[in-house]
Amino acid sequence: MSLYKRLHEANTQEGAQGGTAPQARVMGRRDPALDELRHRVHSSLIEELGPILYDKRLTEDELRKKVHEALHNALAMERTPLSAADKAQLIQDVSDDILGYGPIDKLLRDDDISEIMCNGPKNIYVEKSGKLTLADVSFVDELHLRRIIDKIVAQIGRRIDESSPLCDARLPDGSRVNAVISPLAVGGPFLTIRKFAADPLRIDDLIRFGTLSVHSARFLQACIVGKLNVLVSGGTGTGKTTTLNVLSSFIPSDERIITVEDAKELQLHQDHVLSLETRPANVEGKGEVSIRDLVKNTLRMRPDRIVVGECRSGEALDMLQAMNTGHDGSLTTLHANNPRDTLSRLETLVLMAGYDLPVRAIREQIASAVDMIVQLQRLRDGSRRITHITEVAGMEGEVVTLQDVFLFDFAAGVDEQGRFKGQLKSTGVRPKFAQKLADHGIRLGPEMFSPNGGEAAPTKGRR
Repeated sequence: MSLYKRLHEANTQEGAQGGTAPQARVMGRRDPALDELRHRVHSSLIEELGPILYDKRLTEDELRKKVHEALHNALAMERTPLSAADKAQLIQDVSDDILGYGPIDKLLRDDDISEIMCNGPKNIYVEKSGKLTLADVSFVDELHLRRIIDKIVAQIGRRIDESSPLCDARLPDGSRVNAVISPLAVGGPFLTIRKFAADPLRIDDLIRFGTLSVHSARFLQACIVGKLNVLVSGGTGTGKTTTLNVLSSFIPSDERIITVEDAKELQLHQDHVLSLETRPANVEGKGEVSIRDLVKNTLRMRPDRIVVGECRSGEALDMLQAMNTGHDGSLTTLHANNPRDTLSRLETLVLMAGYDLPVRAIREQIASAVDMIVQLQRLRDGSRRITHITEVAGMEGEVVTLQDVFLFDFAAGVDEQGRFKGQLKSTGVRPKFAQKLADHGIRLGPEMFSPNGGEAAPTKGRR
């Protein structure tokens, strides 16, 4: 029996035993009478308040006060008897719909939740500490969920309708949003929100979480300051964007940084940052601006660093060209399971640019452009860890050679709670680009690569 069915049956039994109080809202169930009243009051407020809701001169507190005043007036005119608990819940629901994002508003305010997945209006799952659980909230119906999706999408000037039923968007705090509606979403609409902290994570946070070790953190900082070209790779939800954001924070503040993303997620705090964002096609199918168009344009903007949120198509070729033509220190992410797969996928993405390039030429470009790969993985215990920090060492014949500098110690095993006890440790191999860093005045001390002092025994890293 599925988790949802077990929870639903348990809630049904609880409702039968616990009386018939209309305000008792259990997981997966809503009171139809209250929902009808909520919809009626909501429509009344929208009609009454109208343009006030979009008046930029009003502060958030002033707007919330006006909404609550109008809510109390609307409820005073209703003849439906309500208990104090029902009335409080109704006020909260309607104000969340008007001022926020409906039932998921409280989930967005919960700092322990990292992802919200609405599988239609009734089944809402959340991710906490890497584990999925069923939330105790739901939308009234598909129309209710669709109204919230439209609100999110409209805030950044995008659209979602039958002609364009897929949309990537973002919330004001930078959280990533993906929405799918009918006819593509069967049983939907579907809404997925990947939250980002209001205060971006820093390198100390990643060390505390066990994502990487102190020695590897110092090493990565040296590599970014020393203008190495870095790829951050991993599967979906492994923390690539978070890691890219942390690595970008090491870029000196006197450099001109240009970021290119589908939907703006990076939160850089340097003084000289220019953020570019793609634009989808309009209703007529025209006006689209892709990541590749933006990457090409950045080369005319005199960047010191180019940071691409994710390479997923032909823009990989333009990114390699930029890395090879004086834009050292560029950063990007892509999806791959390990460093070797990262190179294979990068080859495939370059071919998607539409040019019939020889494989050897592509590999020579990669070997020349990319200095290092940072590989992330979400482990079985739900934690997100850097498992490889790998140098792209050059070419041997037709093969791009890799050399692991740091590896995650899986041999340490797991504790009683099933959490991995290992950490990212040095392989004892000193990378070839250490000389390049030395030329920039950055010297990597031997203790950083020591196989002792909390680091792993030397491992042959060449593959």
